[in-house]
Amino acid sequence: MVSEEVPRLLTPPRQSFFLFGPRGTGKSTWVRRHFSTALQVNLLDEGLYQELLARPAGFADRLRVAKRGSWVCVDEVQRIPGLLNEVHRAIEEQHLKFVLLGSSARKLRRAGVNLLAGRALRRSMHPFLPMELGARFSLRHALEVGTLPIVLASESPEQTLQAYVQSYLKEEIQAEALVRNLGGFARFLQIAAVMHGQVVNAAGLARDAGVSRTTVNDYLDVLDDTLLTFRLPGYEARLRIRERKHPRLYWVDPGVVRAAKQQLGPVAIEERGALFEGLVATLLRGWNDYRGLYDSISYWAPTEGRLEVDFLLQRGKRFIAIEVKSGKALRSDDLAGLKAIESLAGLERRLIVYPEIGTMKTQQGIEVLSFEKLVDLLETQSL
Repeated sequence: MVSEEVPRLLTPPRQSFFLFGPRGTGKSTWVRRHFSTALQVNLLDEGLYQELLARPAGFADRLRVAKRGSWVCVDEVQRIPGLLNEVHRAIEEQHLKFVLLGSSARKLRRAGVNLLAGRALRRSMHPFLPMELGARFSLRHALEVGTLPIVLASESPEQTLQAYVQSYLKEEIQAEALVRNLGGFARFLQIAAVMHGQVVNAAGLARDAGVSRTTVNDYLDVLDDTLLTFRLPGYEARLRIRERKHPRLYWVDPGVVRAAKQQLGPVAIEERGALFEGLVATLLRGWNDYRGLYDSISYWAPTEGRLEVDFLLQRGKRFIAIEVKSGKALRSDDLAGLKAIESLAGLERRLIVYPEIGTMKTQQGIEVLSFEKLVDLLETQSL
């Protein structure tokens, strides 16, 4: 599959913007399609990178030839954060508009640079969503190797995923000096992959990885900041039962998390549940980033007992609760969390999603649907 052939859901803003996303999600391809006439500054070009690192004023020299009000694309902007000061000046004086691509916001924040004081929007690029792939989407294939464009375009997806993780450690972590102990971070990476879809337990992760709890918290931030993972917060409200505040850890792509834990090949039964839940998490998060239908996405789990609901979508004071199960048929035990959340004020719908199942509704009003139907509800904005 050639990524250039797949239309993306991201709509180009009319003003300057940052475009963040993990490597291999197709940011550069998307920019070439939508900003083909823009001045290009690619900091992955090692010669250019070294030149501007030694003489940042060379960046301003390049901008002077740009037509007033035109677009400029800067790829991997986090490699030289100081360039943003010149971007700021060019926006003010030349009225240039910038597309600032990056696979990490961490180095920008750590450098304490000027993030353009609100003059640039922030947008995200995700792995392919089912809506983008259309008939080319395969749930089985997505759970096995994920939906990164760089992987789907490869003739050897598993080898590409292995190389992706190694490249991440070498080029993203080591080269950018994001951590001091690369070996410790590599061990942590595999352990964090096993935690996919689980509540973050920093103490347990520290014990298993052989590092301090403080270091684990920093490593978790590195994974989030380099956009390989995200943490889903627990819903907080003044209900009869106090709510948890510990987040859940999700990786952005099934293939990447499987490569990180060195478990490629056919999907094992014991990993199917977490992979399917993570795919739904990525779907909801990506679709919301592109379409902005919900104010927040969280999970619900009272501290008393083990009842929980995987996802809680909030729009104003209204809620939609979604439970995800990887089984082949509806079981009464699967409905426990959705039954428990029934009294939540503003709760409009309760859904339980399986990989493949016929659409139905229980006596309690809980909607049962397949992954394909969930995609359809999102795409038609019926959810």
